[in-house]
Amino acid sequence: MFEGPFAESMLGRARDAGTIAIRIYDLRRWSDDPRHAKVDDRPFGGGAGMVIRPEPLYRALKELGAMKRSGKPWIVFLSPQGEKLSQKAAGRLAKRKRVVLVCGHYEGIDERVMEWVDQEISIGDFVLTGGELPAMVVAEAVARLVPGVVGDPSSLERDSFSSGILDHPHYTRPSRWRGRDVPKVLLSGNHAEIEKWRRQEAVQRTRARRPDLLRQTGRKQI
Repeated sequence: MFEGPFAESMLGRARDAGTIAIRIYDLRRWSDDPRHAKVDDRPFGGGAGMVIRPEPLYRALKELGAMKRSGKPWIVFLSPQGEKLSQKAAGRLAKRKRVVLVCGHYEGIDERVMEWVDQEISIGDFVLTGGELPAMVVAEAVARLVPGVVGDPSSLERDSFSSGILDHPHYTRPSRWRGRDVPKVLLSGNHAEIEKWRRQEAVQRTRARRPDLLRQTGRKQI
């Protein structure tokens, strides 16, 4: 599930260049079931679904350094109960030297292993079968903030949410397409006016689509 997305586009190029390192571990490697390499079991108390057993996950985290007193990685569990992923949260993770993303499956992981989890992250108020897709989302959101991953660092400054509001509209050639024109200011060559237009459009778009962001930033709603 991971090798395809992590081998393409910016992430693939960054891995090839050694700017970032992404390693994928199969939890079955630490299974204590020699015959079937099973890592989950039915929940105590009954109910639907399966739960990741504590021993395989403990063994994995121990080998990956989670129990070290110094130099330990930051352990993140992907969970719908966690802090919602945001640009700020991604930025904080990007400053860490090493992050381990733990993917639960079905009903999640045995609660007793949460002792070694530093942070829970959710990508939204909905439930998925497992944490694999959220882990991919977190990995890309974090990796692109690592210096050298994105070719033009200035583009990060204009990303939606980086400045607390959404991004402005974008246009490219041709200047006239099916009777629709590019705003004249973008063709003027007046960089000060272009920048002013972009700021205004970004705020207007945020007001229309995500007014909550304007309330959070205290930005004037023009």
